[in-house]
Amino acid sequence: MQRSSAVITVNGIDRVGIISTVSSILSKNNVNVANITQTIMQDFFTMVMMVDISEMTCDFETLSIELETAGEELGVQVRIQHEAIFNSMHRLS
Repeated sequence: MQRSSAVITVNGIDRVGIISTVSSILSKNNVNVANITQTIMQDFFTMVMMVDISEMTCDFETLSIELETAGEELGVQVRIQHEAIFNSMHRLS
């Protein structure tokens, strides 16, 4: 099966449980974390995850809604985009 990737970004004020909550949603839906980076500048939390969605057990829209809803509950913004779309949006001309 061909690998299908997505990029998840999380931004907001740091608090306990952000990584755990996002990771739990991914695990529940059989999404594998391929790479992760996170940083905290003062109280501002930023995380970027590259995930493999080729074997996920839900559709992309459902996963997106679950992540956004969890982000709202945590007070952070969580977005997921297919890797190709993310790359196109962030490519320098």
